[in-house]
Amino acid sequence: MNVKNFIIGGIVGGIVDFLLGWLFYGQLFTNLYPQNPNTKLEFIFLGCMTFGFFISLIFTKWAGIKNPITGLKAGALIGLFYGLFMNFFMYSSQAIDYKLFGIDTIVNLVMGAGVGAAVAFVLGKIK
Repeated sequence: MNVKNFIIGGIVGGIVDFLLGWLFYGQLFTNLYPQNPNTKLEFIFLGCMTFGFFISLIFTKWAGIKNPITGLKAGALIGLFYGLFMNFFMYSSQAIDYKLFGIDTIVNLVMGAGVGAAVAFVLGKIK
């Protein structure tokens, strides 16, 4: 695994995830996670960076994905499973809202696709 590519891909992926999260959760679907005065934006950013590095690790170490279309498809699949995973656990301890469950799962799929495409694009451009 090329560590430089992993780091650059992870940073780009994390930034894309953060921006897409702001768009979807902060602007378009504010009812999914209502504003909380105790929200720690730095932890949200670190979570986004973690996801970017996770995708970059998969693409650089195991899958060798450098094509944005392939990255989009792989990222969408990872985002789908992540969305399902997170929502199943979240709704295990509260009343389920199937509409929000579905919207959030689709949002995670789209965000995963965006992160995957961005990471693959960057990995394809750097040597």
